[in-house]
Amino acid sequence: MRQYPADLTPPWKKRAAVPEVAAEVDLVVEEVDTGFCGAVVRVEAGTVTLEDRFGKHRVFPMAPRGFLIDGAPVTLVRSGRPAPQRPARTASGSVAVPGARARVARAGRIYVEGRHDAELVEKVWGDDLRVEGVVVEYLEGVDDLPAIVAEFAPGPDARLGVLVDHLVPGSKESRIAAAVTDPHTLVVGHPFVDVWQAVKPAALGIAAWPRVPRGQDWKTGVCTALGWPPHTGAAWQHVLSRVHSYRDLEPELLGPVEHLIDHVTVGFS
Repeated sequence: MRQYPADLTPPWKKRAAVPEVAAEVDLVVEEVDTGFCGAVVRVEAGTVTLEDRFGKHRVFPMAPRGFLIDGAPVTLVRSGRPAPQRPARTASGSVAVPGARARVARAGRIYVEGRHDAELVEKVWGDDLRVEGVVVEYLEGVDDLPAIVAEFAPGPDARLGVLVDHLVPGSKESRIAAAVTDPHTLVVGHPFVDVWQAVKPAALGIAAWPRVPRGQDWKTGVCTALGWPPHTGAAWQHVLSRVHSYRDLEPELLGPVEHLIDHVTVGFS
């Protein structure tokens, strides 16, 4: 005969008592209705927040028989003990260094194309950059990048990293980047037309970034399509305000920025 778990009792029989388990931080459970499996990261009045192995957070009500532990149903309840303190994290996901002071700036630099790029990098990686002593500057375009690199004169103790928008095969930006051959300079980029697109649409409450016809100013087209006021500066501040950590950014930006920070700092004390 097929064996069923003891919990699957006929309706005329009383269900077995379900144990109550304290929802303590790092307890791994599975939510019954959705199958979402993760570790407890936060408990509030009537709800529990779980984090799965990809870092995704979901909030669930602490309903009776609402969770499984090792396949067995449980009811989560608030713990009477204070939650243990996890190591604080910076917006980039790095472990925060309590009381750390900004380091004296290194000779090396990271250049980005525009002011919006610089502000986004500062918001997510600012704490890390200050600890490492890395200064980020914006160029207002990369058309003259080879000359800018030559003027900077990178060297073993003064490496240069450059973040370029729309760095895809066949683009103008890709041809400019290929012209930089200095061995102490690293040029990387992301595929987006503008750094705005590196912010996940979900962070802004939209399904996707609008498609803007070729030849039209991209930012103006986005503001028009989304019904935002036609002031790109104000629109950018709205976009930036929705970025709280690296989780709000696309991976295509995260990897290049981390690569640049490593290029400028790794190997130096």
